[in-house]
Amino acid sequence: MEREPMRIREGYLVKKGSMFNTWKPMWVVLLEDGIEFYKRKADNSPKGMIPLKGSSIHSPCQDFGKRMFVFKLTVAKQQDHFFQAAYLEERDAWVRDIKKAIHHIDGGQRFARKSTRKSIRLPETINLSALYLSMKDPEKGIKELKLEKDKRVFNHCFTGTCVIDWLVSSSSIRNRKEGLLLASSLLSEGYLQPAGDTSKAAAEGLSDTPFLDLSDAYYYFPDSGFFCEGYSSDDDVVLKEEFRGTIVKQGCLLKQGHRRKNWKVRKFILRDDPAYLHYYDPAGGEEPLGAIHLRGCVVTAVEDMPDTKKYDVDNVLFEIITANEIHYYLQAASSTERTEWIKAIQSVARTGK
Repeated sequence: MEREPMRIREGYLVKKGSMFNTWKPMWVVLLEDGIEFYKRKADNSPKGMIPLKGSSIHSPCQDFGKRMFVFKLTVAKQQDHFFQAAYLEERDAWVRDIKKAIHHIDGGQRFARKSTRKSIRLPETINLSALYLSMKDPEKGIKELKLEKDKRVFNHCFTGTCVIDWLVSSSSIRNRKEGLLLASSLLSEGYLQPAGDTSKAAAEGLSDTPFLDLSDAYYYFPDSGFFCEGYSSDDDVVLKEEFRGTIVKQGCLLKQGHRRKNWKVRKFILRDDPAYLHYYDPAGGEEPLGAIHLRGCVVTAVEDMPDTKKYDVDNVLFEIITANEIHYYLQAASSTERTEWIKAIQSVARTGK
């Protein structure tokens, strides 16, 4: 039986399209013999695969002067693939592991690192669709609740512990460890959705398991009518809690609106706890107009974009792509200020809570 290739590294990178000069976030998986890239982490099949045998890697890559932390992979057929990391250390880690993988495959050796891959394997008798319908049964299914955490109210949801309890009581599993496997598969297939920072962080790969058997990890059914009280008119979560963290950076930036695509001056305050970039009316007001969740985000300098002619100045635009792929476009007053904002946001995105 042929051995499945080991997963060496995986995470979100921004990848340049092969046909057009478009840069999009992709879930990238480095295997022993190639690189697979997916539109989303939960996708079952990759959008493409790049073989490593005979390839070469170039970093730093200066082909796109206005983009930071780019590296280039040139395959044996002389086709170039460009990737952009979120920060310097991340780019260097990817480049180091890719170089090592190329060296081993060209030398006919196996990659030495122990695999950390956790495959989800379920018995063929389990029908996830039928199980989902049973979980939603009004009488015997999981009870939807109104739960409060961090001064936010989550409607029509339930805890991770409730899910595992139900799976045990319905004899769908033999033990809680097996329940985690089954619940992770339900999450991966979209039958369950994470609600709140704790469960979202686990689903994004920041925990040992995608699903958490915890009383403070919240989930909901995708067609249940779930909503979280505290959403602003700009579709961003506004936290009403007392801000605990230190102000890392603050100042005025131009922000492009999601609906009308118009640009407005906003005052931004970046704190290290919680990991949000809040924005305010520069004329005054203590309550934020909205917030951008930074945990797991990708922030990059951008060369140009549509609808920027009015304010279009070289070397000042940057983009934040959140973990759930919402794009925010911001404009600084100078290239130096843009660099300062990017570094500050990257730092909070890595370490903020």
